Amino acid sequence: MTATTRIRPRERDALLQSLRAGVVPRAGQHHVQVGRVAEVRAMLADVERVADGGSAVRFVIGDFGAGKTFFLHLVRSIAMEKRLVTAHADLNPDRRLHATGGQARGLYAELMRNLSTRSKPDGGALASVVERFVSTALSEAEQTGTSPEQVIRARLAHLSELTGGYDFAEVVGAYWRGHDSGDEHLKAAAVRWLRGEFSTRTDARAALGVRTIVDDGTMYDHLKLMSRFVRLAGFDGLLICTDEMVNLYKLGSTRARNSNYEQILRILNDTLQGNSAHLGFLFGGTPEFLSDSRRGLFSYPALQSRLAENSFVTEGLVDLSGPVLRLQPLTQEDFYVLLTKLRHVYASGDESAHLVPDEAILAFMRHCSEKVGDAYFRTPRTTIKTFCDLLAVLEQNSQADWKELVGTVTLAPEHNPDLEPLDETADEKESSGPAAGDDDDGLSTFRL
Repeated sequence: MTATTRIRPRERDALLQSLRAGVVPRAGQHHVQVGRVAEVRAMLADVERVADGGSAVRFVIGDFGAGKTFFLHLVRSIAMEKRLVTAHADLNPDRRLHATGGQARGLYAELMRNLSTRSKPDGGALASVVERFVSTALSEAEQTGTSPEQVIRARLAHLSELTGGYDFAEVVGAYWRGHDSGDEHLKAAAVRWLRGEFSTRTDARAALGVRTIVDDGTMYDHLKLMSRFVRLAGFDGLLICTDEMVNLYKLGSTRARNSNYEQILRILNDTLQGNSAHLGFLFGGTPEFLSDSRRGLFSYPALQSRLAENSFVTEGLVDLSGPVLRLQPLTQEDFYVLLTKLRHVYASGDESAHLVPDEAILAFMRHCSEKVGDAYFRTPRTTIKTFCDLLAVLEQNSQADWKELVGTVTLAPEHNPDLEPLDETADEKESSGPAAGDDDDGLSTFRL
């Protein structure tokens, strides 16, 4: 880093506010990205495979606070630079991969609201993607001397072969008619349908003349349709990022978990068999979500066999080609570089304005190691937050001495509040399964 690497005040403030709150920043990740070169290289290969017409699926596994969400956001930014469209969402009780009470449609709607491109990295890009499709169709019609409507119908005909493709094409056609006639209500209705915001078929038929909507049962099919559509709009593919997969692990109904795991198996099979084109998936979860033999993915035998680690991988060896990508702890060197970057961000990129010398960073790391041990390498979120707090005090109190402050730093290992010891009695009750007709809408009533 040099004194000329200036950081804009708005970007600096947004970055530091996020880090001090313990959340992942929406922008400026490149200013603090360190280490994990091999993992990033593996994800870059996946992104390029999707852009070339293939498919990819990865389960990004790491301890609570280890940087999974940061890593997912970094991969998203790489994908957008490679001309992919991305969509991201966190799973929660109202959003999951499979349900019967609207939760799967809720996940689809959230993904579509967060649809992002390089020109609109913060979401809300669906309307611009549709507009771009229409614009490219108009350009083709002008070049070939045919009518725009004929070009649009010909291009959308490729979608009709997929499940739900006919109505999807009809809705895009309705958007074109609204564009051509200046009917903003029709355009808005088409975008609403594509976002999965129609809750009844009656409303969709009245607004657009189609008989189907995006619902719980067709959520995944519509993601595949959207990956084809973004290609027609001139992009290279679609990357879906879903975080907080541990919420599936927390479902109190065995049937609910298995239904969601069956959906994951379907996605995994489609990807590994090449049945999806220009479509990639990233799932972020904890080791418990993956490996727990009672409630995690490994409780589902078909998933366990597909996600099992390479038996030839021993200590000192890695294999980053499989669907499971475990985030390795940062090394001491990585951590040192990370703290120097945080210091640089606090100084707005001006080396002459650094608040602490290199000696202070080494003293801070030594203090963390003595108080917490190696755990602070594995879960860096608390350490980052604490170091930013230290810099904030030094910035606002010129009389403060970092040598005195470092010794007062209190730091505890990250603890996931959602993964307290299981209530064995409740778990035994759950193993009998829900009552007949009770599908999958209940979260466990006990703390996990």
